[in-house]
Amino acid sequence: MSVMIETHGVSKAFGSTIALDRVNIAAEGGRVLALLGPNGAGKTTLVRVLTTLLLPDAGWAKVAGFDVVKDATRLRSCIGLAGQYAAVDETMTGRENLELVGRLYHLEKKVRRERAQHVLELFGLGEAGDRQVKTYSGGMRRRLDVGASLVGRPPVLILDEPTTGLDPRSRLDLWQFIEGLVADGTTILLTTQYLEEADRLAHQIVVLDVGRVIADGTSDQLKNQLGGDVVEARVSDGSQLKAAVSILAALDEARPQVDESQRRVSVPTHTGAQTLITAARMLSEAGISLDDLALHRPSLDDVFLALTGHMAAETAPESGAASQPPRRSIFRRRRAS
Repeated sequence: MSVMIETHGVSKAFGSTIALDRVNIAAEGGRVLALLGPNGAGKTTLVRVLTTLLLPDAGWAKVAGFDVVKDATRLRSCIGLAGQYAAVDETMTGRENLELVGRLYHLEKKVRRERAQHVLELFGLGEAGDRQVKTYSGGMRRRLDVGASLVGRPPVLILDEPTTGLDPRSRLDLWQFIEGLVADGTTILLTTQYLEEADRLAHQIVVLDVGRVIADGTSDQLKNQLGGDVVEARVSDGSQLKAAVSILAALDEARPQVDESQRRVSVPTHTGAQTLITAARMLSEAGISLDDLALHRPSLDDVFLALTGHMAAETAPESGAASQPPRRSIFRRRRAS
């Protein structure tokens, strides 16, 4: 299977802030590659490089066989892009927005009208197609924006947090639509903060942190790196969290992961139920009151927490995040080539 998206040693800095540091990725055709990472990790910067909106300082990148610098003009006709925020003209109707995109792709009038109608129906906007976009809800605008990226029928689709702002029903509908596109051979690069989204859709996951690739593999491969099951305790009283962390730290060699906002501590374990029983006894003897104590297979949340030091929902502000030093991880970080 051919590689449709590839970067080698891509670096980008903004003054003293390093946004990308020798990033290597490769996505096969007809697959979904998900980029995960906290705000400031470099995801959107990489998207901008891949879509010819930003020149890399070093390294090279190719999409659909075209170099993002040398072949930028030809490449633009082969990609669709939906950014983090809906980029639609509020004074135009939904249909007019879509037909305008068709004109930019140099489609014939009949073809762009047919495709605009198809997108409207596909995203449940058929009845609203001739209304001005300023009358649309936020979710409708988001669906229109994603639909606009499909008018040109691009072989490569880049979606930068496409379901942000969508209600659960619309998010599920978009997931199903993405799965249909991939089944038809479209290659998709997806950035997301929703780990369940990556777990469901991605054939390959790349985790970025402070501009570097710190993990790369399938969802199962990343989960397996945690080395077994996870014991998770949620204390009733936040003042007892530190004591719970100390107890779980003594049960296994791995460093406990702490989510203070949820009063939760978790630790990977190789001994499964035995560790759970021991943890229950020791926490009880210490007088620690629990809301929950469970043993489960690692999730992508556990992976994200182990890699970056916090949950996906607790990502740091975008500004200045890339200048922070790399966090320690129980994973062995990949060497940059």
